[in-house]
Amino acid sequence: MHYYQHNIGDYRRDTAHLTLLEHGVYRQLMDQYYLNEKPLPLDLDKLYRLMSVHTEEEKNAIKNVLEDFFMEVKDGYTHKRCQVAIAEYHSQIEKKVKASNARWNKGEDAHAMHMDTTCNANGMLTKNQEPITNNHKPKTKNHKPSKKLVLANDDFEQFWSLYPKKVSRAKALESWIKQKPKLDEVLHALSWQKTSKDWFESNGKYVPYPATYLNQHRWKDEQPEEVTF
Repeated sequence: MHYYQHNIGDYRRDTAHLTLLEHGVYRQLMDQYYLNEKPLPLDLDKLYRLMSVHTEEEKNAIKNVLEDFFMEVKDGYTHKRCQVAIAEYHSQIEKKVKASNARWNKGEDAHAMHMDTTCNANGMLTKNQEPITNNHKPKTKNHKPSKKLVLANDDFEQFWSLYPKKVSRAKALESWIKQKPKLDEVLHALSWQKTSKDWFESNGKYVPYPATYLNQHRWKDEQPEEVTF
């Protein structure tokens, strides 16, 4: 997920006791949770690294927030509100996909019926009509087959909304469909690539075109040791 609702009133009511640093930590943990759509890692060293935590004060802030708002289970640190929001999000996506498929199938059926009707009409010869001879060949040389309509999907829309360089959307969509990347892997890679030194400090100069990014499988790049936030 790249978007979630934030109720200011509820948040302030539940977090009135937090320090300014703990507020920042809490929001960062929530962002990480929603972005990856899964619990935070139980390994605190891994979590510190993931959140770019270095000082003891920051580490203590994370421990306090985890203790106050997250539950430790087998899969990691879970957050009830996040889990509910993620489930609702996937439910909405599923409904949209079903509706899109229904519209697409309806259009395909209508097209097929039209083609059947046309073929039947062309196949009926009256007594005064003669079959097509060599001198009456259909003109097909100048009739190029139309390109199949490429429909965007929700995964691509999420990628496109987050990618910093929005250039050549059509080519990017074709690359997405061709490469078939996993959305969670792409979003995880973008979470650190967008703040990397090459991307962040160059005003986008070295950010690859989205189609190039996909064709070169750049979401599989390894995260460098140091990340600039």
